[in-house]
Amino acid sequence: MNNTVGVLALQGAYQKHVESLSSLGVGSRLIRRASELNGCCALILPGGESTTISLLLQKNDLYSPIKTFAENHPVLGVCAGMILMASDVDDERVTPLGLLPFRASRNFYGRQMHSFSADVTLDFDDRPFNAPFIRAPGIEKLSPEITRLATLNNNAVMIGMGDHIALSFHPELTDDTRIHAYWLNRFERAMYY
Repeated sequence: MNNTVGVLALQGAYQKHVESLSSLGVGSRLIRRASELNGCCALILPGGESTTISLLLQKNDLYSPIKTFAENHPVLGVCAGMILMASDVDDERVTPLGLLPFRASRNFYGRQMHSFSADVTLDFDDRPFNAPFIRAPGIEKLSPEITRLATLNNNAVMIGMGDHIALSFHPELTDDTRIHAYWLNRFERAMYY
């Protein structure tokens, strides 16, 4: 069974996800074209600039292939990637993929100068996760089928449904691989790490 995880590499901090996966013993492939999704067992949509990534998805003819891929494969969306996974976004410049039924609010936690780190409460681990929030989006209008997986001040900052997970913060910018490991463990694949 193939255990290569695709990492969208159009813009943003995609290389850090490659490093996180590597530290867990999981192989990855940078995705810039639809054909590169072939053979991947899952996909990470990294942080970056959501309006730019949305435009590049269209320009590189990746929008529909990623939607199709996500029907049968797990997706992890981080920050801008989380915005793209939403069914609704508070910015008309972003065309969301509609992978999870919630509304994303861009820059919910402030602009770049308001970036911060905070301990978030994980629903799947007793230890808090020190999470970097960088121009972090908010998670709003959750459908009942979505599970809250992490909170900050009672606000959802990580959610999941099926094999898909979306989060407001950047776990790849830390040495703590629990978020990536949790996502990998959620779906039944031949992952060895």
